[in-house]
Amino acid sequence: MTPAPGLASRTGDFFRKETVGGLALLGAAVLALIAANTPLFDAYVSLRDFTVGPSALHLDLTLGDWAKDGLLAVFFFIAGVELKREMVLGELSDRRKAVLPIIAAVGGVVVPAAILLGIGWGTPGVDQAWAIPIATDIAFALGVLSLTAKNVPATARVFLLSLAVVDDLIGIAVIAFVFASGIAIGWLLAAVASLAVYWFAQYRRITTPFLYVPLAVLTWVFMHSSGIHATIAGVALGLLTRVRSDPGEEEPPATRLAERITPWSAGLCVPIFAFFAAGVHVDSELLGELGSDRIALGIVVGLVVGKTIGIFGASWLAIRLGVAQIPRGLQYMDMFALAVLGGIGFTVSLLIAELSLAGDAAEMAKIAVLAGSVIAAILGSIAMVLRGRHHQRVDADAGRPDPVG
Repeated sequence: MTPAPGLASRTGDFFRKETVGGLALLGAAVLALIAANTPLFDAYVSLRDFTVGPSALHLDLTLGDWAKDGLLAVFFFIAGVELKREMVLGELSDRRKAVLPIIAAVGGVVVPAAILLGIGWGTPGVDQAWAIPIATDIAFALGVLSLTAKNVPATARVFLLSLAVVDDLIGIAVIAFVFASGIAIGWLLAAVASLAVYWFAQYRRITTPFLYVPLAVLTWVFMHSSGIHATIAGVALGLLTRVRSDPGEEEPPATRLAERITPWSAGLCVPIFAFFAAGVHVDSELLGELGSDRIALGIVVGLVVGKTIGIFGASWLAIRLGVAQIPRGLQYMDMFALAVLGGIGFTVSLLIAELSLAGDAAEMAKIAVLAGSVIAAILGSIAMVLRGRHHQRVDADAGRPDPVG
């Protein structure tokens, strides 16, 4: 008889579910908004701004910064592993299949950025804020999709995942190059050296965590000290992790690490970041300015309208021109519904808002990110439910059994 899984195993399986990760993220944001808009506000701010860490290493950071710079590196490691898998084994490994999500991701970056620049032109800070609506939140978007996409072909998830991974790679590049502050070459070379050691250890098939854990920590410290945002260390380590199994090997390191780390990322790291990042004190004055603040308006329109137009428009054009093929089983209206879900920015958009703006401008931008992401989630959910019903009717008319059983 197979023994029943332990509590730790059951908990890990629970947090590996995309719906659970998305709900945990949303729940943390709601708690943050409650804490920031009740008598708990002072305690919330004190907790977020509490400083901890060795000052000798310039790591005396607030808890909010630890969440932004440290915990999100874990999330970006998983993103890096997902990207590597897609590039080596998944949709992005086939040039013909890779074209569509790549083109869609580029469209979903360019159009929202152009909309924000157009609406906010001449507003102080728009030269940095343009990147806020370019991101699609992998966890949140896939969570909403898994909740609402009954009867929709499985290729919908593959397309959205590939799109979000490429989208996040672009966002990561923007963070690395646009928001780097006074790059320290010595520390950067140290980070590159530690990454080289990590790659060599993977090449030599070394498996002990006693090497990899300290090496990952050192890479993060070196990257943080270099002036490049420390989350880049996470995605770089993920991209260097081996995704192919050796002969006789049950599963590659990327699979083992993803299975072990994903529950921590989805159940702890990203929700804690959301809790500290989404805690905006919303008063009547701030809400009154939301519709008149051109950067905030550009963020909402960029996420809800720009993402939809950019992703769907670029996909439609690529398919019509014969550059790419529509995923098997999907129709143009399915692509449109997925494009709407692409407007769920959240995690990376909140991070870019914190990096690009300060003070009240940053708070306003974060409200706009939350508003735009929620609107996109609601509209995308409605669209996916309607598409699911359409596919159910088509399957019934064709005499095929319900794919869900």
